Amino acid sequence: MSEADINARIAELERERFNLRLQSGTRTLDDPLRLRVIRRDVARLKTVLREKIIGIAEAKAPTAVKARRVTGRRGRKAATATNRSKRSKRA
Repeated sequence: MSEADINARIAELERERFNLRLQSGTRTLDDPLRLRVIRRDVARLKTVLREKIIGIAEAKAPTAVKARRVTGRRGRKAATATNRSKRSKRA
């Protein structure tokens, strides 16, 4: 998108946001989430516009991060059924 396209889209979204804010004052909105979505879209577009102005290259897509396994304080051994039965016999 060019800077002119981005500015036009921002203006369009701001008009829609203004109209929704007026409607919310007089009646209940059909889709109140739309206000939040518009606000965030405007912020994203302004960020892209600012990046173009200062010359920041587009960010690469993040790579997948391998999820770590969450274990208890003693590790996997503490969670096994046999260890639970041994603990209950001792007590």
